[in-house]
Amino acid sequence: MKKENTVIVVLAVLAAVIAATWLMLAAPAMTGNEINMTRGVTSLSESHYSLHMVVLWVCVIIGIGVFTVMFTSIVLHRKSRGHKAATFSHSTTAEIIWTVIPVLILVALAVPATSALIKMEDSSGAEMTVKITGFQWRWKYEYLDHDISFISALDAASNQARQLNSGIEPESVENYLLDVDHPLVLPIGKKIKFLITADDVIHSWWVPALGWKRDAIPGFINEAWANIDEPGIYRGQCAELCGKDHGFMPIVVEAMSQTDFDAWTRQQLADSQDQQQQTERLWTRQELMQHGEAVYANTCASCHQPEGQGLTPAFPALAGSKIATGPVDAHIDIVMNGRAGTAMSAWREILSETDIAAALTYTRNAFGNDTGDVVQPLTIASIKRQAGKRQNTEQETAP
Repeated sequence: MKKENTVIVVLAVLAAVIAATWLMLAAPAMTGNEINMTRGVTSLSESHYSLHMVVLWVCVIIGIGVFTVMFTSIVLHRKSRGHKAATFSHSTTAEIIWTVIPVLILVALAVPATSALIKMEDSSGAEMTVKITGFQWRWKYEYLDHDISFISALDAASNQARQLNSGIEPESVENYLLDVDHPLVLPIGKKIKFLITADDVIHSWWVPALGWKRDAIPGFINEAWANIDEPGIYRGQCAELCGKDHGFMPIVVEAMSQTDFDAWTRQQLADSQDQQQQTERLWTRQELMQHGEAVYANTCASCHQPEGQGLTPAFPALAGSKIATGPVDAHIDIVMNGRAGTAMSAWREILSETDIAAALTYTRNAFGNDTGDVVQPLTIASIKRQAGKRQNTEQETAP
């Protein structure tokens, strides 16, 4: 009878533990509230998900066994039933068992885990390469096989809504803080290598659907790869604290068929030629002011504030500023190359010649500055070329 009671208790405890486990793991999935690792849309993400589930169920089985033994012991060997605690100090057999079994489990799990790690690091055989550079607080994408590059930043709607006293409810903005002005466009069914680095501080490029993330470190290049299976839009964020606007540095990947991607590349090349033409022509003051206002609102206002009043001491005011009303060459140098020891970033690699010229013209004539100065895109292009020549000369003469 005593043995039968023990079996009943063991089965009851086992059933309770299994039921509790099911409620935690299976029930949320059945109700559409699954809390689990995403499957993703690449071969890597699928292998990572499969490995995750294997490890999870191994842990579940171990947990069920441990808790069943523990609760059974608590119920059947409690003091009120007359049981007394054992007086032995150790058991060689038990110690061997609880050492050997975990080692065997870890070795068994190490085999698929090592295989997944090797696969994740093997970017050989890539059919195209994209270089990703992190800036505060945007991304630069360069398609090394297509001569296409652009900057991707927080979209205008989210950027406007996040400003202090904007009066815009974040809930009214679709994909608030998760949308960009220029997504990274990639073809499906093609192995793509990513070269990831940074220009200023450490960032981390992370899109969960791709199944990995990589740190973007200044002066160092990390590699990764992906082969996207399904067309769609996949969102991510910078996953490394990188400054005051870290939370406003989203990533958007738009995956499409090869045919659509080819059409997109043709359009980008045509747009690049048009941008070059825009750089070479002379702009009127009114055109530069209108374009500069948009550039300032999307790029500069988060630090220097919409009305140029700044946020001292980190972000000085531009209204009445000695820089914005002083010599134009000094102003251009600060915008192009930044200022060491301050939060002012170098914008020469981030903004186009037209954007820099328009922003300079706007800030020198807005907020009551009224200098009357006009900075042409051709001027900025010439400065960039001269800087490039100096850099090449320094690299050639370096020991």
